[in-house]
Amino acid sequence: MTPTTPTIILAGATGHLGGLIAEELRKRGAHVRALVRVGTEAGKRSALQALGAEVVEVDFQNAQALTQACQGGTCVVSALSGLRDVIVDTQTQLLKAAVAAGVPRFIPSDFSIDFTKLTPGHNRNLDFRLEFKAILDKAPIQATSILNGMFTDLLTGQAPMVLFPIKRVMYYGNANQLLDFTTIANTAAYTAAAALDPTTPRYLRIAGDVLSVHGLVQAASAATGEKFKPLRVGGLGVLNALITVTKMLAPGKGEVFPAWQGMQYMRDMFAGKVKLEPLDNARYPEIKWTTVQQVLAARKG
Repeated sequence: MTPTTPTIILAGATGHLGGLIAEELRKRGAHVRALVRVGTEAGKRSALQALGAEVVEVDFQNAQALTQACQGGTCVVSALSGLRDVIVDTQTQLLKAAVAAGVPRFIPSDFSIDFTKLTPGHNRNLDFRLEFKAILDKAPIQATSILNGMFTDLLTGQAPMVLFPIKRVMYYGNANQLLDFTTIANTAAYTAAAALDPTTPRYLRIAGDVLSVHGLVQAASAATGEKFKPLRVGGLGVLNALITVTKMLAPGKGEVFPAWQGMQYMRDMFAGKVKLEPLDNARYPEIKWTTVQQVLAARKG
């Protein structure tokens, strides 16, 4: 490492997104200091070390130790995932440490639709991000949030919009509403580029693909060679009622992504208020954006 090599402090590097961010940062020549919780399993530590990252075990509740771990950083990137204790409490500890260590920039774990357009009490996981936003905006540090819509990867698993067995694309409300999708890999690459760019604004908005339900139908049909059709389940009121019932029957206490949380996310996307605009895709022209069709075509099974 030379004196001019930027040092990026990365929290949440043992997760999928965080690991890919670490990899992308190393590709770009950055020194990555991955902060992991005390007791993190050896396999996860060694995977990061194999990338060339410096791995530091730290107690995130120990302000002095966390500040020391942030010393010399040019940017702190958070890819932490969890509920309020993580997104608000732990990130606040990390933010305080970054400020105390004199780190000039902070990228929070926002990675979502445009939650800044929502009112509190509307979407649980995004409420946590709104709460942390209020704290971050008061801190004496340059902050940049990266908003990427929905992870495209979820369309082949956790997000039941593209129903492969019956060849339908399920939706609520307006089939013409445009939706933002970005792969986890594209999000990681963009985040790495932003972490090394000292001129970033407060928000960067990206979408690897922007499609309506009709566009999703075309993408699924082209990806599989089979004819898909739209399937309207009902209006947004129906989805709201379904969310209420699901929270009662399957509350998912302590889960980061219970079924009803995904429904809240889908509802907000179909409502249109959280649409990302303008997009900042062109800021880092070396990034090649992956389309929904490419993701659907690559699915297994």
